[in-house]
Amino acid sequence: MSAMGRIGVLTSGGDAPGMNAAIRAVVRTGIYYGYQIVGIRRGYAGLLAGDMIDMELGSVADIIHRGGTILRTARSEEFTTEVGQAQAYENLVAAGIDGLIVIGGDGSLRGAAALAQRGIPIVGVPATIDNDMAGTDVTIGFDTAINTAVTAIDRIRDTATSHERTYIIEVMGRLSGQIAIAAGLAAGAESIVVPEALISSEQICERLQRGFQRGKRHSIIVVCEGAGSGYAISERIEALTGLRPRVTVLGYIQRGGSPTAQDRILASRLGAYAVELLRQGQGGYMAALQGGQLVSVPIEQVVGRPRDFDSQLLLLSQILSI
Repeated sequence: MSAMGRIGVLTSGGDAPGMNAAIRAVVRTGIYYGYQIVGIRRGYAGLLAGDMIDMELGSVADIIHRGGTILRTARSEEFTTEVGQAQAYENLVAAGIDGLIVIGGDGSLRGAAALAQRGIPIVGVPATIDNDMAGTDVTIGFDTAINTAVTAIDRIRDTATSHERTYIIEVMGRLSGQIAIAAGLAAGAESIVVPEALISSEQICERLQRGFQRGKRHSIIVVCEGAGSGYAISERIEALTGLRPRVTVLGYIQRGGSPTAQDRILASRLGAYAVELLRQGQGGYMAALQGGQLVSVPIEQVVGRPRDFDSQLLLLSQILSI
């Protein structure tokens, strides 16, 4: 076991439901093993500003059910520079922090990898609603985000059915269609548009026409934001068919809210495991879930690497929506 005394923890990038559960797991697991836990507020921006607090058992009381992050989060252009990273390293050393746990997505782990190269033992915890990170089966926040999207789509379908209309729901995900595919499949969408397997407006219209021919008078189309604007697709469909699809952009509603039980459990497991990795001297790794088992994956093998696209889920949604 490493001779570590003080462990820092920060959340960075976009917030994700379950981040608080991960913070709670880091703090309480660390204290259980006799470490002092230091919370770094506002991500790498806070690290550069020296915005740190000592955390006790009570610091994380009653937060497992809360969305967002009690440590706050921010983006920092300064940290992306060599000068900024050198200052961050100096601040960690000055604070007596022997190891750091970074909770966030790909960009956050890029920063973790840069600091690790300077000699600070660091473990990453994957947390992003986009579920776009390689090396782990699922990221913290994804399950909550898709459940939020499904709830919204279910409610919109009620109106679509009542008014016999086509509705387009644009979901988050950047260049990853994970949310769109999972939410679209779960909600029974007739078409799902994702960056990994783009379909044309003509193909969407063909599916709509087949539905009309068998008596269907309403449809749901789920679009990942990285595959195009829901409004632009709506205009194209109107030009081709005369239909006037209504558009709903779910936006940041998908990032907030109380995390699901699955996200709370995942965050608790990964946060505790991150502390265990530092205890074992395994700096430079990401705590991950593969096949239901906790594993450590070198951060350098994760950052910047696209997640494998599961085309079978998309095919299944197409088969079930004929």
